[in-house]
Amino acid sequence: MTNAADDWLYDSRAIRRVALYSDAPVNPSVWPATVPAVAQLIAEGGLEFAPGLTFLVGENGSGKSTLLEGIAMAYGLPPEGGSNNGGRSTRESESPLASWLRIERSPTAPRWGFFLRAETMHGYYSYAESLPGNPDPAFHAMSHGESFNELLDLKLNHPQFLAGLVCLDEAEAALSFNSMLAWIAGLDRMVARGTQVICATHSPILASVPGATILELGEWGIRQVEWNELELVSHWRAYLDDPRRYLRHLLD
Repeated sequence: MTNAADDWLYDSRAIRRVALYSDAPVNPSVWPATVPAVAQLIAEGGLEFAPGLTFLVGENGSGKSTLLEGIAMAYGLPPEGGSNNGGRSTRESESPLASWLRIERSPTAPRWGFFLRAETMHGYYSYAESLPGNPDPAFHAMSHGESFNELLDLKLNHPQFLAGLVCLDEAEAALSFNSMLAWIAGLDRMVARGTQVICATHSPILASVPGATILELGEWGIRQVEWNELELVSHWRAYLDDPRRYLRHLLD
């Protein structure tokens, strides 16, 4: 029989919890503390993450990317994407959230991580190509979606990287329907090998991975929901069932 100390020691999560530093210089009336999801994290002193795959879902402005960016940077990942072995920042535009957060992890958890940020991966590809002896393929010679699929196969889902943390910010921006299905299979394999994944997404397809934890962000803050309870899912279902119900209010 194991005790609580044993459970903590052998906890495989790269991130068990993100906690707020007691002396974090938070001004509750200034962004990003005014975002309800961030305000809830501040009020509760942190946020715990389940093992495996966690999706952050919500409308534009709900705080998904801000929260994910803060977690990735607090973990030691570059703000514009890449691994904790290297990346680059071309212009400081990040919120101060990362400096407020402390990562709590098991002492046995792997330290490797990767941050895929859809809007800045072009810069990461340029950085990777500039490295001496870079073994990566020519990502710039590929389409946006092809490069993301190569990243999945060569870095995120490669057997060499048995565990660690992967942060994904709207990876679906580059993906076709079939590519998203391939990513679902890849995410499932990553989690099976022990990788912890936190993914901010607008995609009801990606968010449908069985067994994933789904956190919905909105004016209420952060709440855990099931896939079929997501507003995102209900809206897409209604639209695809009959686009005219939406379009007649938008188009003359």
